Amino acid sequence: MVRGIRGAVSIEANTTDAILSATKELLMRLVEENQVATVDITAVHFSATPDLNAAFPARAARLMGWENVPLFGHLEMDVPGAPARCIRVLMLVNTDLKQEQIKHIYLGETRRLREL
Repeated sequence: MVRGIRGAVSIEANTTDAILSATKELLMRLVEENQVATVDITAVHFSATPDLNAAFPARAARLMGWENVPLFGHLEMDVPGAPARCIRVLMLVNTDLKQEQIKHIYLGETRRLREL
């Protein structure tokens, strides 16, 4: 079964280091919390708010060794009142977990995304 795992992280500054380190932290948490092996990841979609352009978030996955995982980046919609400096992830994985067992991870200011 293919399941989607959602996650998001807010970043303090539009710098390469901030984008890559926060994205790496989010990806590691998503994998750990959902017991995902890299070979079971079918694809990962990344989006970033328009105020983040110092680096591609997907580069963090490549630096983690995810060489064979299809990665795709998007520009997030600029919705008034939405969190700034935000990276979102949709990880598609092969898993036996049921939908209600999936653990979605929201770090920092992104916790309020579930309310929007």
